Amino acid sequence: MHTYTIPIIMLLIIILATHRRNNSMVAAKIIKKKSKKENGKMTELAKRFIDKDCILYTFNGTQIVGIIKEVTDSAILIENKESMEAINAEFVVRIREYPRDKKGKKKSVVLD
Repeated sequence: MHTYTIPIIMLLIIILATHRRNNSMVAAKIIKKKSKKENGKMTELAKRFIDKDCILYTFNGTQIVGIIKEVTDSAILIENKESMEAINAEFVVRIREYPRDKKGKKKSVVLD
């Protein structure tokens, strides 16, 4: 009974390791598929949001909130309350101006 336990555990570890590697390979393929032309479109669109409070959505589901200060060919500079961040423009899939209510105040809950 104990002679099969170690090989089974080893097999499970190998399967889990290859599964994680495959997930990261899929993410890398998505980035490679995006051509420079598509990236140029996103940076051109991002330039419209300079000095506006925005939400940036990345392809892995992360949301970044802040004011877009500068846009270059490969990065978007965002300022939030705590710090400044440079976001790789290849990872951005959506940019949205932060929603406000009728009185002009920021909405406390943003549902997307």
